[in-house]
Amino acid sequence: MNQDSIKNYYSHEIERDRLNTEPFKLEGIRTKEIVERYLQKDKLEILDLGGGAGYYSFWLQEKGHNVTLVDLSPTNIDLVRKHSEASGITLKKYELGDATNLDFADDQFDIVLLFGPLYHLIDRNERIKALSEVMRVLKRGGILLSVIISRYASLFDGFHRDLVVDDVFYKILTNDLKTGIHQNETDNLEYFTTAYFHTQEEIITEIGDAGLTYQKLIPVESFGWIIKDFEKKSEDAEYMKKLLETLRIVEDKQDLMAMSLHIIAVASKIVINPAIS
Repeated sequence: MNQDSIKNYYSHEIERDRLNTEPFKLEGIRTKEIVERYLQKDKLEILDLGGGAGYYSFWLQEKGHNVTLVDLSPTNIDLVRKHSEASGITLKKYELGDATNLDFADDQFDIVLLFGPLYHLIDRNERIKALSEVMRVLKRGGILLSVIISRYASLFDGFHRDLVVDDVFYKILTNDLKTGIHQNETDNLEYFTTAYFHTQEEIITEIGDAGLTYQKLIPVESFGWIIKDFEKKSEDAEYMKKLLETLRIVEDKQDLMAMSLHIIAVASKIVINPAIS
């Protein structure tokens, strides 16, 4: 993992309010909706691995769950501390950590949110290692909700926002399509940072190779990211009702899946007892 470039990117406090801004607001709304489907018990033990500034952690803690946040970025951890002090919401625990080497005992968590590490690990072996660590710390029957970025994210975003007029970005985009490796060697934060953009087949295979049981893929934004003036429209309850209902209708449409910039891969830890198999 190129930790230095990733830490430098997040040192700009990218995650402070990102999911409350127009380009990313739908991502936050939809992700919460999807996560809620798996909150089937009270006081779940939840690990928010790569939890950034705590957008989901604080929400889940307020809902009565016990949330542990781990992130690679010292800046993000500092933002978590500041938000905790300002809001009065206390997470069970938050700390610096590496998704490929977790400092937790086996069978600790009911749910693990892996909302970042998989697209910051450009080496497949490291992604398998991170998924294997999740497998280890999940309780039997526990659920993994992991986010990947679509292989075509730069393609859509680059032409949607005319970033492709810059030949440097266009080179990044074409390399994404060829290899999945997104390598931004400029100082332009609009071009993101070191990342890996998955195909659907890749994440399904990686989940299986780590010993987890794949369940499904769920597009987060789906077609919704193309909506103009979303900040204004998100305040219209009737519009949002129609939008969210439609997004649920098309969730299982494979021909639309890769259009979603973010995709949640759902997996579980199912351990078969050899004595009864």
